[in-house]
Amino acid sequence: MRAVLMRVTEASVRVDDELVGAIGAGLLVLLGVARDDDENDARVIAEKILGLRIWNDEHGKMNRDIHQSGGAVLLISQFTLLGDARSGKRPSFVAAAPGERARNLYECLGALLERGSLRVAYGRFGATMAVASVNDGPVTILLDSRRLF
Repeated sequence: MRAVLMRVTEASVRVDDELVGAIGAGLLVLLGVARDDDENDARVIAEKILGLRIWNDEHGKMNRDIHQSGGAVLLISQFTLLGDARSGKRPSFVAAAPGERARNLYECLGALLERGSLRVAYGRFGATMAVASVNDGPVTILLDSRRLF
């Protein structure tokens, strides 16, 4: 499971002309689910999101987590995070999980974050989405549940 976390002052997602999810300050999380991922991978990513200290304290040091910042999460599925562009000009997406499996693990991650007392807004799984965000910092963190990077 791969995730791109962007600290934002606001983020939203639209499908066609419909606003389907929006947050104020918090994290925009782009999530890619791999073919061999399971619930443990979702737990690893959830724990990291819940505990990651990337908000400044009163001394300007990144010592506060998302709870301490009062932030929310906008969770967006993005299978292209599993794209392999090492050869050729068109990425291969064979490492990405099939649709229903990916949807279940995407929803599992959202539920784990909600159980961790976070407000979670969602994109629409499988849809073509227009995602807007105002990055804060910018602070962008890459996560991989198997610690490949």
